[in-house]
Amino acid sequence: MVEDSQIAQSKAIQRRTGRTFHVATRFLPERVRYPTYVLYAFFRVADEIVDDAEGVPPEEQAAELESLRAQALGEQEPEGPVLAAFREIADEHGISDEEIDTFLDAMKSDIETSRYERYEDLETYMRGSASAVGVMMTEVMDPKRPEEAIPHAVALGEAFQMTNFIRDVREDVIDRDRIYLPEETLLDNGVQPEQIARLEFSPGVADAVRHELHRTEQLYQKGVAGIEYLPEDCQFPVVLSAVLYADHHRLIRACEYDVVNNEPSLSTARKLWLAARTRWHWQWNKDPVAVFHRASAVSLPEPPHSGRGAVDGVPTPD
Repeated sequence: MVEDSQIAQSKAIQRRTGRTFHVATRFLPERVRYPTYVLYAFFRVADEIVDDAEGVPPEEQAAELESLRAQALGEQEPEGPVLAAFREIADEHGISDEEIDTFLDAMKSDIETSRYERYEDLETYMRGSASAVGVMMTEVMDPKRPEEAIPHAVALGEAFQMTNFIRDVREDVIDRDRIYLPEETLLDNGVQPEQIARLEFSPGVADAVRHELHRTEQLYQKGVAGIEYLPEDCQFPVVLSAVLYADHHRLIRACEYDVVNNEPSLSTARKLWLAARTRWHWQWNKDPVAVFHRASAVSLPEPPHSGRGAVDGVPTPD
């Protein structure tokens, strides 16, 4: 049984480091919300071993991740409340060792890898760093048909991470000397990777960012289409998560794709407004694709009438 103190510490970590996701998490039912705090805290503990490791030799970072792996897999006594709670959540919800390994392998690759030649290389990384997270979240939600839900969860996890990568180009260069924009996309648009490392903006950089935004919005389309396979009490929070993350695309377009000189960030007021707007649409029509289409900054094809609620004729709360 996960203790209240473990949940409280996990929640504090999410509130501090994942403010966008925290807004949507608060709408999850209690049976999913508390495990989500624990999962997110575990993800952050692993991520910070690499991201906050200035001056720590690579071999020490790798050893620390391997110790974390042993604790997460139940091979070693957990150190601290987050790892103890994660182990209980993993046992209770049947989170597979394979997904835990896949996630930690991606974290370990961050020690040595700071550039990605092709999108396929980045996609392989994201299968661990983002999609494994989506799979674990889906397992906690416990859908009736997980085999149908999980491929969409994989796509939505990639979409969220790609939004973060595009939004955080400047921060990743300054704080971590990392560039997640694929080199092939940069070169195809006449941009040398060194130009991003020097934080130099050009029309080619704008074109490269525009290209990756388009790719990411296709991932949102696939990911959101699978929300209907989740339990009904989890669908709105996941739609809201997608709306909140995708709203960064509006900010990126507003700064004319210059993410090397700007760090787009949603204000608290904007997040609350989007939550209210999404909830308003949800009360009229509980089709996740239709609601995302109407509430988000991403333009998706108008979904066909599914019989789940009215799509046309609903006024817009602007």
